[in-house]
Amino acid sequence: MKNFALGAALASASLIAPFTANAATEIQFWHAFTGRLGELVDQQVKDFNASQDQYEVVATNKGNYSETLNAGIAAFRAGEQPDILMVFEVGTATMMAAKGAIKPVYQVMEDAGVDFNPDDYIGAVKGYYTTTDGKMLSLPFNSSTPVLWVNRDMLDEAGVAKDAPLTTWEDVGKVLDQLKASGVDCPMTTAWQSWIQLENLSAYHNVPFASQENGFAGLDAKLEFNGPVQVKHIQTLGDWAKKGEFIYKGRRNEGGADFRAGTCALFTESSAGYAGIKSEAKFNFEVHPLPYWGDVDGAPQNTIIGGASLWVMSGKEDSHYKGVAEFLSYLSSPEVQAKWHQDTGYLPITKAAADLTREQGFYDANPGTDVAVKQMTANAPTENSKGIRLGNFDQIRGIIDEELEAVWAGDKTAQDALDNAVERGNQLLRRFEQANR
Repeated sequence: MKNFALGAALASASLIAPFTANAATEIQFWHAFTGRLGELVDQQVKDFNASQDQYEVVATNKGNYSETLNAGIAAFRAGEQPDILMVFEVGTATMMAAKGAIKPVYQVMEDAGVDFNPDDYIGAVKGYYTTTDGKMLSLPFNSSTPVLWVNRDMLDEAGVAKDAPLTTWEDVGKVLDQLKASGVDCPMTTAWQSWIQLENLSAYHNVPFASQENGFAGLDAKLEFNGPVQVKHIQTLGDWAKKGEFIYKGRRNEGGADFRAGTCALFTESSAGYAGIKSEAKFNFEVHPLPYWGDVDGAPQNTIIGGASLWVMSGKEDSHYKGVAEFLSYLSSPEVQAKWHQDTGYLPITKAAADLTREQGFYDANPGTDVAVKQMTANAPTENSKGIRLGNFDQIRGIIDEELEAVWAGDKTAQDALDNAVERGNQLLRRFEQANR
């Protein structure tokens, strides 16, 4: 209005009303994606906006996962929160504890009258973001799970038979011995060591990471990842590190660059590494399920997810929530989810998207890309394998990283390191419990 001439500014309200009535409701969506992922999200938003004229979703990058979460919390305190906030999985307990800050997705969908069935979502994905009675709190969006990436050319050069199994960690140990003996400098490395080598290890072997259903059943959960299965696994990795068979590259995904460059033979990383590996690798690669210990009864169970979900913030008008519901329904549609899965390597969050991807021939044309889906859906999740919901979990992961690094360096045994991590981590859990009692 301020740019109009004075006469136009003084025009009757009846002339201005039609424009106001037809204006699209703006939906603010804050996310943590840049680069190719950011481009794909922008395209999803653009396509949704073009599909209707009632709502205009505006997507904004707010930094990495931690920065986006902090920005959302700060904005809520200032009364300037977005409609939708992307939060990584370790922030789930924090969002649940932020009383009055969120509106559960199941409630948003119900109030808006938008069709929504939580059972449409893959069980191991859905479980991470639902209450114990099955009510979905946030919408799964970019979910991945760890797999074993293999540089087939390096294994061939080392004389490892093409049919040599990599199913169990016992199998992996034999292959690592062969790779090291042939002169390979980096037989195996890993990304995200806590997520893969402890959190997923525990779920995959159906042993608790923490009490109270890994925190799902109460704030009084205690860490329990210092049991026999976890100690055996971490000690074995420590022994492989001493022999130069397991090479530690860093706490996040520093090893990804080495694998994509062709200097590491085996790599445990997210299924979402697919896009980068496919575009950069100048070698033949394979995708295998995450190995498990063959002597553990019930293994393999199912792995758990990483990534993020979309939380709906409170304090908005009903018209906004109707638009949010429509947008979330659009993102969950089989066509949109199948394309997202195929473009990124993230899991299809619904069974329909996985079925559509298979029908489109993507798995046949790209062998191994269905490994993560099969790994997540082979068994119904248990109390130990539906996810982890702990307060101060980001800080607890930092403690785990410190203690694991001491094992890789040969300064501590796995038992001592994990015992110490449990003790230190439980102190943070008690602080979170007291603050949110």
